[in-house]
Amino acid sequence: MRGTFRHAGTVVPCRPGSPYGTHGWAERPPPTAHPPHGRSRAPAYTCAAALPSPALGCDPGTPPGRSTPVPADPPPPSPLRVAVVGAGPSGVYAAQGLVKDEGATPAITVDVLDRLPCPYGLVRYGVAPDHEKIKSLQNSLRTVLEHPRIRFLGNVEVGPGGIRPDELLGMYHAVVYCVGAATDRRLGIPGEELRGSYSATDFVSWYSAHPDAAGGEFALGARSAVVIGVGNVAVDVARVLVRGVEELRHTDIPQGALDSLERSTVSEVSMVGRRGPSQAKFTTKELRELGTLPGVGVSVRTDELALDPGCEDPASLPTAVRRNVTVLRDWAESAADGDAESRREEPQEEPRDARGIQLRFFLRPSEILDDGTGGVRAVRFERTAPDGGGGVTGTGRYEDIEAQLVLRSVGYHGVPLAGLPFDERSGTVPHAAGRVLREGAPSPGEYVAGWIKRGPTGVIGTNRPCAKETVGSLLADAGALLEARGPLPDDPLEALRAAGRVPVAWPGWLGIESAEAELGRSLERGTVKIPDWEGLLSAARLPA
Repeated sequence: MRGTFRHAGTVVPCRPGSPYGTHGWAERPPPTAHPPHGRSRAPAYTCAAALPSPALGCDPGTPPGRSTPVPADPPPPSPLRVAVVGAGPSGVYAAQGLVKDEGATPAITVDVLDRLPCPYGLVRYGVAPDHEKIKSLQNSLRTVLEHPRIRFLGNVEVGPGGIRPDELLGMYHAVVYCVGAATDRRLGIPGEELRGSYSATDFVSWYSAHPDAAGGEFALGARSAVVIGVGNVAVDVARVLVRGVEELRHTDIPQGALDSLERSTVSEVSMVGRRGPSQAKFTTKELRELGTLPGVGVSVRTDELALDPGCEDPASLPTAVRRNVTVLRDWAESAADGDAESRREEPQEEPRDARGIQLRFFLRPSEILDDGTGGVRAVRFERTAPDGGGGVTGTGRYEDIEAQLVLRSVGYHGVPLAGLPFDERSGTVPHAAGRVLREGAPSPGEYVAGWIKRGPTGVIGTNRPCAKETVGSLLADAGALLEARGPLPDDPLEALRAAGRVPVAWPGWLGIESAEAELGRSLERGTVKIPDWEGLLSAARLPA
């Protein structure tokens, strides 16, 4: 039955299929409501279809005494209730695909659960603060999460210390796990635990205001830094280390990280890869950006380019790789020309650029060297050479690169989720077209999408076709899932609360947004992220 919303004497239609008027979530404000931090929220809406009718079987809007009998609508089919675990791009794309067909039978309602009180996953906590165009993807994800049959529930831990997978299946017909790859890969070399050696993942979490990284400290008193890796994350951290603070001040970077970067003395960054330029994983757009940073010089060694067979004839390379090689060759030639020019000029007291990034290739880390006090002094690399099969081999020659700060950026790896099968080698959950496999057979109602399904590969857009495949499998199974499980207990929100969870629903997230906008105004900046659990939960009106 199509209901109506009543508010302040006004009656407006309910969205057909909306779970919120009947599942204890009528308090959700309209999507455009952004209550200022510290003020009361927008008045609650109540679905009139849920209010007592003047007479049984009568139109709720008909005045008492003038009711007109109407035929009772047949009961709608039981909706398929789905939980998506993870509110990053893969999870949101999965939720979008599940509700895409408005006329689908059975109707599908989706709860998007996340361990954090904030949605958007790596778009909020992985994209660098100065990449505002990419971060604007949050607007598209927001539109999905405001769909009438999708509900965001943050601050819900799934796994150890939280809701077990088998408990979730008691609340939902199906669960889609989109939990990403939660840890970085290790180098496995001596000195990796020295003071001043960190994972790039931790550094990114710190400047992105991830609440688990609150209070993090990095050796920004260093003069030289080494970033091990040549992917986009390595480019991001190298760029943030040398970018001027004034260029970051207008972003949403947390104030503590901004203050630390302002005090930073890092002036030289070496970004190092064990293979050649034609095998580097960064994209051309991110690579070129390094050459546009004010006051930052970028250099590449011509002798290292010459070691790469792909650089001899770039025309034979794939388009994306050819563009990378062209950029690197241009920088190498510019550096060579600059060196020749500087030898003809009088010595200058100040360098032309206050800071510099050097891209190095065919160097494999073998040891991080101790300065004698437990801190980093340098990184020892072994020179490598192409092996003719796309890999490299060691040459037995070594080079030490000075550094007091080391950031390791050699990829991510999934971690097991208690209660789900896991392949340690690939860091993924075994699956067939997104259906979780237990002992080789599909496990009814359990699905995966995103990095935990395919491994940490691709860009943000790669999550869309990945989620589409999984959604296709779930929709194909929908009839069987409903038949096997039948109607479920009442709203899972109540079950989550009974299990000791205190979910942050959409109004709570809007409170966080408002608090971050207010924080920025108080600092005479734009929006500034809240970097700690206590602040986030307080803004969401929850106890820390």
